[in-house]
Amino acid sequence: MDFNVVMITLGAAFLLAVIMGPLCIPLLRRLKFGQQIRTDGPQGHLKKAGTPTMGGLIILLALTLAVIRFADTSMAMVVLLIATLGFGLVGFLDDYIKVVLKRSLGLTARQKLLGQLIISIIVCVLLYKMGHSTDVRIPFIHYTVSMGWLYFPFVAIMMLGASNAVNFTDGLDGLLAGTSAVAFGAFVIIAMNSTMPDVAIFCAAMVGAVLGFLVFNKHPAKVFMGDSGSLGIGGGLAVVAVLTKTEILLVVIGGVFVIEMLSVIIQVVSFKTRGKRVFKMSPIHHHFELVGWSEWRVVITFWTVGIILAAIGLFINEVLY
Repeated sequence: MDFNVVMITLGAAFLLAVIMGPLCIPLLRRLKFGQQIRTDGPQGHLKKAGTPTMGGLIILLALTLAVIRFADTSMAMVVLLIATLGFGLVGFLDDYIKVVLKRSLGLTARQKLLGQLIISIIVCVLLYKMGHSTDVRIPFIHYTVSMGWLYFPFVAIMMLGASNAVNFTDGLDGLLAGTSAVAFGAFVIIAMNSTMPDVAIFCAAMVGAVLGFLVFNKHPAKVFMGDSGSLGIGGGLAVVAVLTKTEILLVVIGGVFVIEMLSVIIQVVSFKTRGKRVFKMSPIHHHFELVGWSEWRVVITFWTVGIILAAIGLFINEVLY
């Protein structure tokens, strides 16, 4: 496959996001699409109140335009865009209700789950029509599990889990943009090695879009992505792993997201069962803030962990898969 096309797509998505930032951010500010900050969170975050949110629309638009321009129309690309834009739409509705309609909780948990489930079912139907393999490879032991029809509920659970894990990670300036760029960057390599040009182009476009967004989202952030971006990124990441048949490997490459989600689960279970908190605050990036780390130190540390885990994931894919 043409490496140049992949890199051109990445660059185009980056430039589109950088160009759209100065156009969209003032518009979001004029529309009063400002972020509401939890009063029980780190006190340093209170000054971020009112920062424009729903900036994930910049990512989704840059991604879509770059993909339309440089990728062929294929069923795999259709599935990727439906997963990403569909989950992004659920996130947009959640953001809109929070910010515009002033309902602080946004969509109820049941409504959000239903929306994500509907998109997941559509994706599973399309995968079935594609004749997508229902085998799952297990790393280290070179064993393949044939899941049959159970594969599709497995995919739906993957999509729900990944999107919410990614959403938990979006809590500090630049944290999710950086870690998602690393994860999708790893999948660019996997897709290219697997001769899946459309998947590689999609991943490259996502890398470019989130890095372009990072220009405005780095500390101190001028805009937040909101659920519009985080849910879309998570949905797309899960389907990339499905299409490249690296479903289990996603736990490693997306290890930062897994850690963030586990910290929330551990905190909730511990408090419900023992009445005690394991962390000062969850997700875990807030715990490090509350023990005295600067926001930038937390972000850089998590980026570094993401890079290490992505490298381990690539090693496993090349040697032990």
